[in-house]
Amino acid sequence: MISAFEYVTVFISIILGLGVTQILTGIADLIHQNRRVKIYWPHLIWVLLVLILHVQEWWVTFELRGYGPWRLPVFLFIILYPVVLFVLARLLFPFGFTDGEIDLKKFYFENYRKIFLFGAILGLLSILDSFIVRPLMWVNLIGPTVVMTSLSWMALSKKLNTWIHVVMPIFMLTMITVTIIIEWNKWLVAN
Repeated sequence: MISAFEYVTVFISIILGLGVTQILTGIADLIHQNRRVKIYWPHLIWVLLVLILHVQEWWVTFELRGYGPWRLPVFLFIILYPVVLFVLARLLFPFGFTDGEIDLKKFYFENYRKIFLFGAILGLLSILDSFIVRPLMWVNLIGPTVVMTSLSWMALSKKLNTWIHVVMPIFMLTMITVTIIIEWNKWLVAN
């Protein structure tokens, strides 16, 4: 017989797996069509970030092994994060390739507001998670608040300087890398 945690996390893992599939399929499609693809490196950093967020969410889900009893409303809240990650993974890639050039810079600038909106939603869900599911630690609210605020601002802005689109993914990648380094011993799966 499986535990309640195992039962619940199977569904979470399926959703996360679908998101990772979207990312890896998108990357493979771009590689397959490489002669037609015009790369925009800030877009590729966002792809890397969303992939890291999928892995991170799967990893931290293990922290819920002691959570219980499980109730449907809490489970529905918990799966919101993987669902939003999946949508974000899908938004990162053009679909229905046509004949001709695939310009990732053009694609990015046509879609960045949607991408940042869903990124901001992830920040909000992380904040709410600290109040609803996990023990509240105020220091854990800093990162998600910065993400939610900055990506909300970018999503709502109709015209942004190009340098912001270059700096923001580097900032986000640096922030997640520093967090992983600082919290090295917290990123531990142990029984």
